[in-house]
Amino acid sequence: MPTIDIRAVTKRFGTTMALDDVSLTIPQGAFVALLGPSGCGKTTLLRLIAGFEEPTAGAIAFGDRVVADGRRLVPPEHRGVGMVFQSYALWPHMNVADNVAYPLRSARRPGAEIAEKVNATLDRVGLAGLGERMPDALSGGQRQRVALARALVQDSDIILCDEPLANLDAHLRATMISTFADLHRDTGRTFVYVTHDHAEALALATQVAVLDHGRIVQVGDPEDIYRAPATRAVARFIGRGALIEAEVTGEFADGRLPVKIGGADVAVRAVRAPANGRAMLLVRPEAIHPGGSVPITVESALYRGAAVEVAGTLPCGQRLVFDWPERVAPGAALACSVTDAWLLPEP
Repeated sequence: MPTIDIRAVTKRFGTTMALDDVSLTIPQGAFVALLGPSGCGKTTLLRLIAGFEEPTAGAIAFGDRVVADGRRLVPPEHRGVGMVFQSYALWPHMNVADNVAYPLRSARRPGAEIAEKVNATLDRVGLAGLGERMPDALSGGQRQRVALARALVQDSDIILCDEPLANLDAHLRATMISTFADLHRDTGRTFVYVTHDHAEALALATQVAVLDHGRIVQVGDPEDIYRAPATRAVARFIGRGALIEAEVTGEFADGRLPVKIGGADVAVRAVRAPANGRAMLLVRPEAIHPGGSVPITVESALYRGAAVEVAGTLPCGQRLVFDWPERVAPGAALACSVTDAWLLPEP
């Protein structure tokens, strides 16, 4: 099972720069999420790995095998990858079993082997007994499972997924997230998964690569990406939270920096002290709790079932978003504590 090595890859479409000097190593057996907003280059990067696009500059290698550089371009069918598309891409005139069997028949595998592999793969994705169904008789989640089975049946070491859950409702999406996680754990294959949904990326990935304007701006495990974003763009894109400016009140030591938030002293996580004595902080909702000396005035409150999502302001006018255990009215004054924050690295 090869490592995927992306080396200084640039991709232009005419005068448009889709990817700008991107380098990324994807370890064998990893589940890597390519995460970012629309137009950031994540799907272009996936298509380069698949072989559907050719890099303008740079190289891509699977282990010791170069599959794309300035001198060669190995076509998709010879790269040994499976692909799961957002649109399912099922043949409407073929039943489930024939759709799954298609890559095996194209590779001229023996009929008995095809039948055995198709049945085993359908069972693995929870579609046992549905081989004779036509695609139009399936739910959206079942169609996506057929597309996933077709990618898995080839025994490809690498599975590429292009926003596969984007067309599903919330319930089906949650179910399919569990399916992808189980398949990665059970098969040990390398998954490269494009998404704009940070919840999917954090739930599934062993490593997340965040793209912005054609460049990779941060790579790390999901917890690091969430708790310690490298840029303001990553902080705004990943999860809920607020960026606020605070006054530094003490010396940086042991990964902590003393600051004042709403008049209260808080020791925030940091890698170094800011040069100008002002701290730009990311405060997540789960770091704000009832009781304390930080005054917050409620702007709005939305009932979310388990909690009430509150948007409120500090005395200085800076805005925070957090969860509250009970309903509150706009204009209410809350006394809160802030137990954690992250000092964003300076540009």
